[in-house]
Amino acid sequence: MMTCPSKHRRYRTRLLPIAGLLLSSALPPAHAALTDNLLTSPTAMSLGNAVTADPPGTDSIHFNPAGLTRITGEVHSQSFGAVSLRAPASFRQGPDFSIGGFRDDPLNGTSTGEMNQRVYIPGVGLPGWRLPAVILPGLGLAYNKEGSPFTFAIGNYISQAMSSDRTKDPDDPGRFSGKVMHLQRLVFAAPAVGYKVSDTLSIGASVPLAHQAFILNTDMRMPNELLGIVGKVQQGWCPQNGGNIVDTFTFGLCGGGEEGRINPFKKAASIDLNMTAHVDPTINLGLLWEPLDWFGLGVVYQGGSKTKVSGQYTFRAEPMLRRFVEGMHSSLLGPIAAGVLGLPQTIPEEQRGNVSATIPFPHRLQLGFKFKPTPRIQFNVDANYANWKSWDALTLEFDQSIKLLEMARLFGVPDSTRLALPRGYKNTLHFGYGLQTKVSEKLTLRFGYEPRKSSIPKDKLDLVAPLPDTKLYSIGANYKINKEMDISVAASYMTGDYFVPANGSCNMNCDKFFNIVYNPYAGLDVTGGIRVRYFGVTITKRF
Repeated sequence: MMTCPSKHRRYRTRLLPIAGLLLSSALPPAHAALTDNLLTSPTAMSLGNAVTADPPGTDSIHFNPAGLTRITGEVHSQSFGAVSLRAPASFRQGPDFSIGGFRDDPLNGTSTGEMNQRVYIPGVGLPGWRLPAVILPGLGLAYNKEGSPFTFAIGNYISQAMSSDRTKDPDDPGRFSGKVMHLQRLVFAAPAVGYKVSDTLSIGASVPLAHQAFILNTDMRMPNELLGIVGKVQQGWCPQNGGNIVDTFTFGLCGGGEEGRINPFKKAASIDLNMTAHVDPTINLGLLWEPLDWFGLGVVYQGGSKTKVSGQYTFRAEPMLRRFVEGMHSSLLGPIAAGVLGLPQTIPEEQRGNVSATIPFPHRLQLGFKFKPTPRIQFNVDANYANWKSWDALTLEFDQSIKLLEMARLFGVPDSTRLALPRGYKNTLHFGYGLQTKVSEKLTLRFGYEPRKSSIPKDKLDLVAPLPDTKLYSIGANYKINKEMDISVAASYMTGDYFVPANGSCNMNCDKFFNIVYNPYAGLDVTGGIRVRYFGVTITKRF
Protein backbone atom coordinates (compact mmCIF):
# COMPACT_ATOMS: atom_id res chain seq x y z
CA MET A 1 0.00 0.00 0.00
CA MET A 2 1.46 3.36 -1.03
CA THR A 3 1.61 6.30 1.37
CA CYS A 4 0.15 9.46 -0.11
CA PRO A 5 2.44 12.54 -0.35
CA SER A 6 0.34 14.62 2.03
CA LYS A 7 0.60 11.92 4.72
CA HIS A 8 4.37 11.74 4.09
CA ARG A 9 4.65 15.46 4.68
CA ARG A 10 2.62 15.25 7.90
CA TYR A 11 4.92 12.50 9.27
CA ARG A 12 7.96 14.53 8.23
CA THR A 13 6.63 17.68 9.91
CA ARG A 14 6.05 15.78 13.15
CA LEU A 15 9.31 13.82 13.23
CA LEU A 16 11.78 16.60 12.39
CA PRO A 17 11.22 18.69 15.55
CA ILE A 18 11.20 15.53 17.69
CA ALA A 19 14.57 14.46 16.27
CA GLY A 20 15.99 17.93 16.72
CA LEU A 21 14.81 18.04 20.33
CA LEU A 22 16.43 14.66 21.05
CA LEU A 23 19.78 15.80 19.69
CA SER A 24 19.83 19.28 21.16
CA SER A 25 18.41 18.85 24.65
CA ALA A 26 18.47 15.19 25.70
CA LEU A 27 22.28 14.98 25.60
CA PRO A 28 24.91 16.82 27.67
CA PRO A 29 27.25 19.48 26.20
CA ALA A 30 29.34 18.34 23.25
CA HIS A 31 32.77 16.76 23.69
CA ALA A 32 34.68 14.11 21.73
CA ALA A 33 37.86 12.10 21.80
CA LEU A 34 40.14 12.51 18.84
CA THR A 35 41.13 8.90 18.23
CA ASP A 36 37.54 7.75 17.64
CA ASN A 37 36.71 6.52 14.12
CA LEU A 38 39.62 8.32 12.44
CA LEU A 39 40.91 5.41 10.36
CA THR A 40 38.00 2.98 10.22
CA SER A 41 36.12 3.74 6.99
CA PRO A 42 36.63 6.07 3.98
CA THR A 43 32.86 6.32 3.47
CA ALA A 44 32.25 7.24 7.10
CA MET A 45 35.10 9.78 7.04
CA SER A 46 33.59 11.50 4.00
CA LEU A 47 30.34 11.96 5.95
CA GLY A 48 31.85 13.28 9.20
CA ASN A 49 31.46 9.78 10.68
CA ALA A 50 27.70 10.41 10.86
CA VAL A 51 26.58 7.01 9.55
CA THR A 52 24.85 5.28 12.49
CA ALA A 53 21.44 5.64 10.80
CA ASP A 54 22.88 4.84 7.36
CA PRO A 55 25.74 2.37 7.94
CA PRO A 56 27.68 1.74 4.72
CA GLY A 57 27.91 -1.89 3.57
CA THR A 58 30.37 -4.09 5.45
CA ASP A 59 31.50 -1.05 7.49
CA SER A 60 28.26 -1.72 9.41
CA ILE A 61 30.29 -4.30 11.36
CA HIS A 62 31.81 -1.39 13.30
CA PHE A 63 29.38 1.51 12.92
CA ASN A 64 26.07 -0.35 13.34
CA PRO A 65 25.80 -4.15 12.82
CA ALA A 66 22.05 -3.83 12.25
CA GLY A 67 22.86 -2.21 8.89
CA LEU A 68 24.13 -5.56 7.59
CA THR A 69 20.52 -6.54 6.85
CA ARG A 70 20.49 -4.09 3.95
CA ILE A 71 23.03 -6.31 2.16
CA THR A 72 21.73 -8.91 -0.28
CA GLY A 73 23.77 -11.75 -1.74
CA GLU A 74 27.53 -11.83 -1.21
CA VAL A 75 29.57 -8.64 -0.81
CA HIS A 76 33.35 -8.15 -0.57
CA SER A 77 34.93 -4.78 0.25
CA GLN A 78 38.59 -3.79 0.43
CA SER A 79 39.67 -0.47 1.94
CA PHE A 80 42.94 1.44 2.05
CA GLY A 81 43.52 4.54 4.13
CA ALA A 82 46.61 6.77 4.10
CA VAL A 83 47.06 9.11 7.05
CA SER A 84 49.72 11.61 8.08
CA LEU A 85 49.92 13.24 11.50
CA ARG A 86 51.83 16.39 12.42
CA ALA A 87 51.94 17.82 15.93
CA PRO A 88 54.25 20.88 16.01
CA ALA A 89 55.09 22.52 19.34
CA SER A 90 57.27 25.43 20.46
CA PHE A 91 58.61 26.42 23.88
CA ARG A 92 59.31 29.78 25.47
CA GLN A 93 60.22 30.88 28.99
CA GLY A 94 58.80 33.97 30.64
CA PRO A 95 60.76 36.86 32.19
CA ASP A 96 60.55 35.44 35.73
CA PHE A 97 61.52 31.92 34.74
CA SER A 98 63.57 30.02 37.35
CA ILE A 99 63.97 26.36 38.26
CA GLY A 100 65.64 26.42 41.67
CA GLY A 101 67.88 29.26 40.51
CA PHE A 102 68.59 27.94 37.00
CA ARG A 103 67.28 30.58 34.59
CA ASP A 104 68.39 29.57 31.10
CA ASP A 105 66.57 26.54 29.74
CA PRO A 106 68.26 25.39 26.51
CA LEU A 107 64.79 24.56 25.13
CA ASN A 108 63.76 28.23 25.32
CA GLY A 109 62.88 29.48 21.84
CA THR A 110 63.02 26.04 20.22
CA SER A 111 60.41 24.14 18.24
CA THR A 112 59.85 20.51 17.40
CA GLY A 113 60.98 19.32 14.00
CA GLU A 114 59.94 16.73 11.47
CA MET A 115 57.45 14.15 12.69
CA ASN A 116 56.79 10.83 11.00
CA GLN A 117 54.57 7.82 11.56
CA ARG A 118 55.17 4.13 12.22
CA VAL A 119 52.92 1.10 11.96
CA TYR A 120 52.90 -1.91 14.28
CA ILE A 121 52.78 -5.31 12.56
CA PRO A 122 51.54 -8.10 14.88
CA GLY A 123 54.12 -10.86 15.09
CA VAL A 124 56.83 -8.56 13.74
CA GLY A 125 56.72 -5.47 15.95
CA LEU A 126 57.41 -1.85 15.10
CA PRO A 127 59.74 -1.70 12.07
CA GLY A 128 62.26 1.12 11.94
CA TRP A 129 60.71 2.74 8.88
CA ARG A 130 60.04 6.47 9.33
CA LEU A 131 57.09 7.20 7.05
CA PRO A 132 55.55 10.57 6.07
CA ALA A 133 52.22 8.71 6.05
CA VAL A 134 51.07 5.18 6.71
CA ILE A 135 48.73 3.08 4.60
CA LEU A 136 46.33 0.92 6.57
CA PRO A 137 44.15 -1.77 4.91
CA GLY A 138 40.70 -3.01 5.86
CA LEU A 139 38.61 -5.94 4.66
CA GLY A 140 34.91 -6.80 4.90
CA LEU A 141 32.94 -9.87 3.78
CA ALA A 142 29.17 -10.30 4.10
CA TYR A 143 26.60 -12.87 2.96
CA ASN A 144 22.80 -12.94 2.91
CA LYS A 145 20.86 -15.88 1.53
CA GLU A 146 17.88 -14.72 -0.48
CA GLY A 147 14.79 -14.59 1.71
CA SER A 148 16.69 -15.06 4.98
CA PRO A 149 16.37 -12.45 7.76
CA PHE A 150 19.99 -13.14 8.75
CA THR A 151 23.10 -11.55 7.25
CA PHE A 152 26.51 -12.81 8.32
CA ALA A 153 29.76 -10.84 8.02
CA ILE A 154 33.36 -10.60 9.12
CA GLY A 155 35.85 -7.75 8.83
CA ASN A 156 39.07 -6.20 10.05
CA TYR A 157 40.00 -2.55 10.56
CA ILE A 158 41.86 -0.07 12.77
CA SER A 159 39.64 1.14 15.61
CA GLN A 160 42.18 3.34 17.45
CA ALA A 161 45.56 4.80 16.51
CA MET A 162 48.03 7.50 17.55
CA SER A 163 51.60 7.50 16.21
CA SER A 164 54.57 9.86 16.30
CA ASP A 165 58.27 9.46 15.50
CA ARG A 166 60.70 12.28 16.32
CA THR A 167 63.93 10.33 15.93
CA LYS A 168 65.26 12.07 12.81
CA ASP A 169 66.68 15.00 14.80
CA PRO A 170 68.51 13.81 17.96
CA ASP A 171 68.10 17.30 19.48
CA ASP A 172 64.37 17.62 18.82
CA PRO A 173 62.86 19.15 22.01
CA GLY A 174 59.90 16.79 21.64
CA ARG A 175 62.19 13.85 22.51
CA PHE A 176 61.44 14.40 26.20
CA SER A 177 57.79 13.50 25.60
CA GLY A 178 58.39 10.61 23.27
CA LYS A 179 60.94 10.05 20.56
CA VAL A 180 58.61 7.26 19.49
CA MET A 181 55.02 6.95 20.71
CA HIS A 182 52.64 4.44 19.18
CA LEU A 183 49.16 3.40 20.33
CA GLN A 184 47.33 1.06 17.97
CA ARG A 185 44.24 -1.10 18.24
CA LEU A 186 43.86 -3.42 15.26
CA VAL A 187 40.66 -5.42 14.94
CA PHE A 188 42.02 -8.47 13.09
CA ALA A 189 38.65 -10.25 12.99
CA ALA A 190 35.14 -9.08 13.80
CA PRO A 191 32.45 -11.74 13.18
CA ALA A 192 29.02 -10.13 12.94
CA VAL A 193 25.37 -10.90 12.30
CA GLY A 194 22.38 -8.75 11.39
CA TYR A 195 18.75 -9.82 11.85
CA LYS A 196 15.78 -8.25 10.09
CA VAL A 197 12.96 -8.15 12.65
CA SER A 198 10.52 -6.54 10.20
CA ASP A 199 10.54 -4.53 7.01
CA THR A 200 11.45 -1.42 9.01
CA LEU A 201 13.39 -2.71 12.03
CA SER A 202 16.75 -4.52 12.20
CA ILE A 203 19.13 -5.47 14.99
CA GLY A 204 22.71 -6.69 14.88
CA ALA A 205 25.83 -7.61 16.83
CA SER A 206 29.55 -8.01 16.18
CA VAL A 207 32.45 -9.23 18.31
CA PRO A 208 35.66 -7.32 17.40
CA LEU A 209 38.78 -9.32 18.32
CA ALA A 210 41.58 -6.78 18.67
CA HIS A 211 45.35 -6.69 18.95
CA GLN A 212 46.52 -3.78 21.13
CA ALA A 213 50.02 -2.30 20.99
CA PHE A 214 51.59 0.46 23.09
CA ILE A 215 55.15 1.60 22.36
CA LEU A 216 56.96 4.45 24.10
CA ASN A 217 60.61 5.40 23.72
CA THR A 218 61.51 8.68 25.35
CA ASP A 219 64.34 10.68 26.82
CA MET A 220 63.63 12.05 30.28
CA ARG A 221 64.61 15.22 32.04
CA MET A 222 63.25 16.45 35.35
CA PRO A 223 63.33 20.24 35.73
CA ASN A 224 62.30 20.54 39.38
CA GLU A 225 62.79 23.14 42.12
CA LEU A 226 64.60 20.77 44.51
CA LEU A 227 66.97 19.49 41.84
CA GLY A 228 67.71 23.07 40.84
CA ILE A 229 68.46 24.06 44.44
CA VAL A 230 70.80 21.07 44.87
CA GLY A 231 72.58 22.02 41.66
CA LYS A 232 73.05 25.60 42.82
CA VAL A 233 74.38 24.44 46.21
CA GLN A 234 76.89 22.27 44.35
CA GLN A 235 78.00 25.26 42.31
CA GLY A 236 78.80 27.22 45.47
CA TRP A 237 80.08 24.35 47.63
CA CYS A 238 82.12 22.23 45.22
CA PRO A 239 85.39 23.57 43.77
CA GLN A 240 85.57 23.67 40.00
CA ASN A 241 88.71 21.52 39.95
CA GLY A 242 89.19 18.96 42.71
CA GLY A 243 87.16 17.92 45.73
CA ASN A 244 86.08 19.55 48.96
CA ILE A 245 87.64 17.90 52.02
CA VAL A 246 84.85 19.17 54.28
CA ASP A 247 82.26 17.69 51.93
CA THR A 248 83.73 14.23 52.54
CA PHE A 249 82.69 14.50 56.21
CA THR A 250 79.21 15.84 55.40
CA PHE A 251 76.80 14.80 52.64
CA GLY A 252 79.06 14.11 49.67
CA LEU A 253 77.50 16.64 47.29
CA CYS A 254 80.83 16.93 45.49
CA GLY A 255 81.76 13.24 45.53
CA GLY A 256 80.35 12.55 42.08
CA GLY A 257 82.75 14.97 40.37
CA GLU A 258 81.75 16.98 37.34
CA GLU A 259 79.50 14.22 36.04
CA GLY A 260 77.57 14.24 39.32
CA ARG A 261 76.68 17.93 39.13
CA ILE A 262 72.89 18.30 39.10
CA ASN A 263 71.41 20.35 36.29
CA PRO A 264 67.59 20.21 36.02
CA PHE A 265 67.75 20.79 32.26
CA LYS A 266 70.07 17.88 31.45
CA LYS A 267 68.87 14.52 30.21
CA ALA A 268 68.53 12.28 33.28
CA ALA A 269 67.47 8.97 31.74
CA SER A 270 65.64 7.24 28.93
CA ILE A 271 62.89 4.67 28.96
CA ASP A 272 61.80 2.15 26.34
CA LEU A 273 58.43 0.36 26.69
CA ASN A 274 57.02 -2.25 24.32
CA MET A 275 53.69 -3.75 25.39
CA THR A 276 50.96 -5.68 23.59
CA ALA A 277 47.74 -7.61 24.13
CA HIS A 278 47.35 -10.32 21.51
CA VAL A 279 43.58 -10.89 21.72
CA ASP A 280 41.16 -8.48 23.39
CA PRO A 281 37.45 -8.97 22.57
CA THR A 282 34.66 -6.39 22.84
CA ILE A 283 31.07 -6.32 21.54
CA ASN A 284 29.05 -4.00 19.29
CA LEU A 285 25.24 -3.98 19.47
CA GLY A 286 23.15 -2.08 16.95
CA LEU A 287 19.59 -1.13 16.06
CA LEU A 288 18.31 0.39 12.81
CA TRP A 289 14.77 1.69 12.34
CA GLU A 290 13.68 2.94 8.90
CA PRO A 291 9.91 3.53 9.11
CA LEU A 292 9.86 5.82 6.06
CA ASP A 293 11.89 6.06 2.90
CA TRP A 294 13.10 9.55 3.91
CA PHE A 295 13.79 8.96 7.62
CA GLY A 296 15.92 6.54 9.61
CA LEU A 297 17.23 6.18 13.16
CA GLY A 298 20.23 4.17 14.29
CA VAL A 299 21.66 3.31 17.69
CA VAL A 300 24.88 1.44 18.43
CA TYR A 301 26.66 0.49 21.62
CA GLN A 302 30.35 -0.32 21.28
CA GLY A 303 31.59 -2.13 24.36
CA GLY A 304 34.78 -1.15 26.13
CA SER A 305 37.57 -3.14 27.69
CA LYS A 306 40.21 -2.86 30.39
CA THR A 307 42.92 -4.14 28.12
CA LYS A 308 45.81 -5.82 29.93
CA VAL A 309 49.03 -5.29 28.00
CA SER A 310 52.42 -6.73 28.86
CA GLY A 311 55.92 -6.67 27.45
CA GLN A 312 59.44 -5.44 28.15
CA TYR A 313 61.04 -2.27 29.47
CA THR A 314 64.53 -0.79 29.48
CA PHE A 315 65.61 2.06 31.77
CA ARG A 316 68.92 3.78 31.01
CA ALA A 317 70.33 6.21 33.58
CA GLU A 318 72.65 9.04 32.56
CA PRO A 319 75.87 9.65 34.60
CA MET A 320 74.39 12.71 36.38
CA LEU A 321 72.17 10.84 38.85
CA ARG A 322 74.38 7.75 39.02
CA ARG A 323 77.48 9.73 40.00
CA PHE A 324 75.50 11.93 42.40
CA VAL A 325 74.27 8.88 44.36
CA GLU A 326 77.75 7.36 44.38
CA GLY A 327 79.16 10.62 45.74
CA MET A 328 76.65 10.74 48.59
CA HIS A 329 77.50 7.19 49.64
CA SER A 330 81.24 7.91 49.61
CA SER A 331 80.87 10.54 52.38
CA LEU A 332 80.31 10.29 56.12
CA LEU A 333 76.77 11.63 56.46
CA GLY A 334 75.56 11.04 52.90
CA PRO A 335 74.45 7.41 53.48
CA ILE A 336 72.40 8.53 56.49
CA ALA A 337 70.69 11.27 54.49
CA ALA A 338 70.11 8.90 51.58
CA GLY A 339 68.57 6.33 53.93
CA VAL A 340 66.23 8.92 55.44
CA LEU A 341 65.16 10.08 51.99
CA GLY A 342 64.84 6.54 50.63
CA LEU A 343 67.45 7.04 47.93
CA PRO A 344 69.13 3.98 46.38
CA GLN A 345 72.73 3.05 47.19
CA THR A 346 73.54 2.75 43.49
CA ILE A 347 71.78 3.29 40.17
CA PRO A 348 72.74 0.84 37.42
CA GLU A 349 73.42 2.21 33.98
CA GLU A 350 70.68 -0.03 32.59
CA GLN A 351 67.74 -2.02 33.97
CA ARG A 352 65.67 -4.42 31.88
CA GLY A 353 62.71 -6.64 32.64
CA ASN A 354 59.00 -7.27 32.20
CA VAL A 355 56.24 -4.71 32.55
CA SER A 356 52.45 -4.76 32.44
CA ALA A 357 49.70 -2.15 32.43
CA THR A 358 45.98 -1.74 31.95
CA ILE A 359 45.01 0.49 29.02
CA PRO A 360 41.25 1.15 29.06
CA PHE A 361 39.41 1.04 25.74
CA PRO A 362 36.35 3.22 26.41
CA HIS A 363 32.83 2.07 25.64
CA ARG A 364 30.91 4.25 23.23
CA LEU A 365 27.26 5.00 22.43
CA GLN A 366 26.11 6.54 19.15
CA LEU A 367 22.71 7.84 18.15
CA GLY A 368 22.11 8.86 14.53
CA PHE A 369 19.38 10.23 12.30
CA LYS A 370 19.01 10.15 8.52
CA PHE A 371 16.83 12.65 6.66
CA LYS A 372 16.15 12.50 2.91
CA PRO A 373 14.04 15.51 1.92
CA THR A 374 14.38 14.69 -1.80
CA PRO A 375 15.38 11.50 -3.63
CA ARG A 376 18.80 13.03 -4.43
CA ILE A 377 19.75 14.71 -1.13
CA GLN A 378 20.37 13.13 2.27
CA PHE A 379 21.43 14.63 5.62
CA ASN A 380 22.98 12.58 8.44
CA VAL A 381 23.40 13.70 12.06
CA ASP A 382 25.14 11.66 14.76
CA ALA A 383 25.70 12.12 18.48
CA ASN A 384 28.67 10.15 19.90
CA TYR A 385 29.39 9.52 23.57
CA ALA A 386 32.62 7.91 24.83
CA ASN A 387 33.72 6.95 28.35
CA TRP A 388 37.22 8.46 28.26
CA LYS A 389 37.08 9.15 32.00
CA SER A 390 38.37 5.60 32.44
CA TRP A 391 41.78 7.00 31.40
CA ASP A 392 42.37 8.53 34.82
CA ALA A 393 45.95 7.24 35.02
CA LEU A 394 48.24 4.81 33.25
CA THR A 395 49.98 2.65 35.85
CA LEU A 396 53.03 0.64 34.82
CA GLU A 397 53.91 -2.39 36.96
CA PHE A 398 57.52 -3.62 36.83
CA ASP A 399 59.01 -6.96 37.84
CA GLN A 400 61.59 -5.34 40.14
CA SER A 401 62.38 -2.14 41.98
CA ILE A 402 63.47 0.53 39.49
CA LYS A 403 66.40 2.40 41.02
CA LEU A 404 65.56 5.59 39.14
CA LEU A 405 62.09 5.51 40.70
CA GLU A 406 63.63 5.11 44.14
CA MET A 407 65.05 8.61 43.54
CA ALA A 408 61.45 9.83 43.26
CA ARG A 409 60.33 8.66 46.71
CA LEU A 410 60.94 12.16 48.00
CA PHE A 411 58.37 13.40 45.49
CA GLY A 412 55.55 11.10 46.52
CA VAL A 413 56.35 7.91 44.57
CA PRO A 414 56.09 5.33 47.38
CA ASP A 415 56.46 2.14 45.34
CA SER A 416 59.41 1.92 42.96
CA THR A 417 57.92 -1.15 41.25
CA ARG A 418 55.02 0.95 39.95
CA LEU A 419 54.87 4.18 37.99
CA ALA A 420 51.57 6.04 37.73
CA LEU A 421 51.34 8.51 34.85
CA PRO A 422 48.35 10.80 35.54
CA ARG A 423 45.98 11.30 32.60
CA GLY A 424 42.77 12.82 34.00
CA TYR A 425 40.73 12.50 30.79
CA LYS A 426 36.99 13.21 30.70
CA ASN A 427 33.92 11.59 29.20
CA THR A 428 33.09 12.98 25.79
CA LEU A 429 30.11 13.71 23.59
CA HIS A 430 30.18 15.27 20.14
CA PHE A 431 28.17 15.61 16.96
CA GLY A 432 28.98 14.73 13.37
CA TYR A 433 27.23 15.97 10.24
CA GLY A 434 27.09 14.45 6.76
CA LEU A 435 25.56 15.44 3.44
CA GLN A 436 25.37 13.36 0.30
CA THR A 437 23.87 14.29 -3.01
CA LYS A 438 23.14 11.97 -5.93
CA VAL A 439 24.48 13.75 -8.99
CA SER A 440 23.59 10.93 -11.37
CA GLU A 441 22.67 7.26 -11.29
CA LYS A 442 26.38 6.44 -11.06
CA LEU A 443 27.88 9.32 -9.05
CA THR A 444 27.16 10.41 -5.46
CA LEU A 445 29.07 13.24 -3.75
CA ARG A 446 29.62 13.38 0.01
CA PHE A 447 30.57 16.10 2.49
CA GLY A 448 31.24 15.93 6.22
CA TYR A 449 31.92 18.18 9.17
CA GLU A 450 32.83 17.01 12.67
CA PRO A 451 33.77 19.47 15.44
CA ARG A 452 35.57 17.28 17.97
CA LYS A 453 36.16 18.61 21.47
CA SER A 454 39.00 16.78 23.11
CA SER A 455 38.61 14.23 25.86
CA ILE A 456 41.82 15.72 27.31
CA PRO A 457 41.24 18.82 29.46
CA LYS A 458 43.58 21.71 28.73
CA ASP A 459 45.24 21.30 32.13
CA LYS A 460 46.08 17.66 31.23
CA LEU A 461 47.54 18.22 27.76
CA ASP A 462 51.02 16.94 26.92
CA LEU A 463 53.10 16.06 23.88
CA VAL A 464 52.48 12.33 24.34
CA ALA A 465 48.84 12.98 23.41
CA PRO A 466 48.74 16.50 21.88
CA LEU A 467 45.00 16.44 21.29
CA PRO A 468 43.23 19.80 21.63
CA ASP A 469 39.77 20.64 20.31
CA THR A 470 39.72 20.09 16.55
CA LYS A 471 37.54 20.41 13.48
CA LEU A 472 37.35 17.71 10.81
CA TYR A 473 36.42 18.65 7.25
CA SER A 474 35.87 15.93 4.66
CA ILE A 475 34.74 15.30 1.10
CA GLY A 476 34.18 12.10 -0.84
CA ALA A 477 32.41 10.38 -3.67
CA ASN A 478 30.95 7.04 -4.68
CA TYR A 479 31.02 5.89 -8.29
CA LYS A 480 29.14 2.83 -9.53
CA ILE A 481 31.40 1.20 -12.10
CA ASN A 482 28.73 -1.36 -12.97
CA LYS A 483 25.98 -3.32 -11.27
CA GLU A 484 28.48 -5.50 -9.40
CA MET A 485 31.17 -2.99 -8.43
CA ASP A 486 31.54 0.50 -7.03
CA ILE A 487 34.34 2.60 -5.60
CA SER A 488 34.27 5.17 -2.80
CA VAL A 489 36.97 7.75 -2.14
CA ALA A 490 37.40 10.19 0.74
CA ALA A 491 39.75 12.99 1.76
CA SER A 492 39.74 14.82 5.09
CA TYR A 493 41.69 17.38 7.02
CA MET A 494 41.62 17.79 10.80
CA THR A 495 43.16 20.74 12.58
CA GLY A 496 43.38 22.13 16.12
CA ASP A 497 45.67 24.43 18.13
CA TYR A 498 46.49 25.01 21.79
CA PHE A 499 48.44 27.31 24.08
CA VAL A 500 49.39 26.03 27.55
CA PRO A 501 51.05 28.71 29.70
CA ALA A 502 53.67 27.79 32.29
CA ASN A 503 52.08 25.67 35.04
CA GLY A 504 49.02 25.24 32.83
CA SER A 505 49.23 21.43 32.63
CA CYS A 506 50.78 19.24 35.31
CA ASN A 507 51.17 16.51 32.69
CA MET A 508 53.68 18.75 30.90
CA ASN A 509 54.91 22.09 32.28
CA CYS A 510 54.31 22.49 36.04
CA ASP A 511 57.39 23.57 38.03
CA LYS A 512 56.14 23.11 41.58
CA PHE A 513 58.22 21.22 44.15
CA PHE A 514 56.40 17.87 43.87
CA ASN A 515 55.63 17.96 40.11
CA ILE A 516 58.42 15.69 38.95
CA VAL A 517 56.48 12.82 37.30
CA TYR A 518 56.21 14.00 34.66
CA ASN A 519 56.76 17.66 33.61
CA PRO A 520 59.70 17.86 31.18
CA TYR A 521 58.85 21.42 30.09
CA ALA A 522 58.43 22.83 33.59
CA GLY A 523 57.95 26.60 33.65
CA LEU A 524 57.80 26.96 29.85
CA ASP A 525 54.91 28.28 27.78
CA VAL A 526 53.99 25.63 25.21
CA THR A 527 52.26 26.47 21.93
CA GLY A 528 51.27 23.71 19.56
CA GLY A 529 48.68 22.04 17.41
CA ILE A 530 47.74 18.98 15.44
CA ARG A 531 47.20 18.40 11.73
CA VAL A 532 45.82 15.14 10.35
CA ARG A 533 45.51 14.50 6.61
CA TYR A 534 43.64 11.44 5.39
CA PHE A 535 42.85 9.84 2.05
CA GLY A 536 40.94 6.58 1.71
CA VAL A 537 39.54 4.25 -0.94
CA THR A 538 37.01 1.42 -0.70
CA ILE A 539 36.29 -0.99 -3.54
CA THR A 540 33.09 -3.02 -3.15
CA LYS A 541 32.29 -6.10 -5.21
CA ARG A 542 28.91 -7.88 -5.27
CA PHE A 543 28.39 -11.49 -6.29
